[in-house]
Amino acid sequence: MTEIIVNAESVEGTVKQIQAVIGGLIQERWGEYVLLVDNEKAKGNIRFITFDWGVSLLEYDIVFFDTITLIMDASAYNPIHFSYCLEGECGHRFDYEDESNIKTLEQFQSVIITSKDGGFNYGYFPKNKKLAINVIQITRKQFLKKRLNNVDQLNEKLYEVFLDKDHNNTYAYYGSYNLKMADKIGALRKVKTKGMIRIMQIEGLVYEILSLHILQHDKAVKNKLPVTGLLRSELKTVRDLAKRIVKNPSFEYSLDKLSLQSGLSQAKLQEGFKLLYTRTVTEYIRHIRLEKARDLIKTTDLNISQIVYTIGFSSRSYFSKIFKNKYGISPSEFQNHVVVTSEAV
Repeated sequence: MTEIIVNAESVEGTVKQIQAVIGGLIQERWGEYVLLVDNEKAKGNIRFITFDWGVSLLEYDIVFFDTITLIMDASAYNPIHFSYCLEGECGHRFDYEDESNIKTLEQFQSVIITSKDGGFNYGYFPKNKKLAINVIQITRKQFLKKRLNNVDQLNEKLYEVFLDKDHNNTYAYYGSYNLKMADKIGALRKVKTKGMIRIMQIEGLVYEILSLHILQHDKAVKNKLPVTGLLRSELKTVRDLAKRIVKNPSFEYSLDKLSLQSGLSQAKLQEGFKLLYTRTVTEYIRHIRLEKARDLIKTTDLNISQIVYTIGFSSRSYFSKIFKNKYGISPSEFQNHVVVTSEAV
């Protein structure tokens, strides 16, 4: 087992103290820092960005080759941690708890943790397991000053956590599985732009992910989370099907075929799609095809008939009808608008 003591005053200092133990090289571009590691201790990267509104993004995409215990002293730097495991799992306990009370942050689970001033957080990372962990950290005083004017609109529990600027209390919330957050974090990891635009896109997605954490916590406190009998593995299957539809919208999908391919009953598929995407299976397929059609009109020279075929529809008139219902404009009008706009530019 490898222990890493962290008593830094920032997320940058935290990563540098991790680097001092596991090695690697830190690279920086446009305020985005990445610790790259490929040695006998670990392989992968740890990325961090600090924004000027009291929020930092810390992301692990790494495999440790030894069990890691991260001992974090909360005396100097004690943010609220909004954590999510996209892949793998890790553990946590406060210093006043013994090791029998280690709680597991499971894959797809939303977790909110903060320690009291002078306390310690213990983080546990397994060896030889791929970890993809997203952590949004909020420095309360700076965040309240910059962004949170109406803090009283939060539920009482989270309100108290945000207003605990002197860090007098610990708090831990282990939420239910949230696959919508997985999609947003996946999008965050796939941002391909460079420079200032890249940082702005990342910042926007950080806002969205943070809002999902807060909304889920609020619903849990108010007992408004949707009740489902689906297992985590079944929800993951639904998410995998949804990603397949996005990747290949032109396939001939049907509820019968998807049920046979996934091993889930039609009822479970419908429940899963409604829970994760607020749409039935058929509505989701239609939504993805229309989004794809809109993108093709904007970015290619294909005519409308070609686009109809490309996205898996057989009737141009039906496509035109549902396109106009969704976007308030016919495909041909939209295409003409795109052409005019492009020529004007």
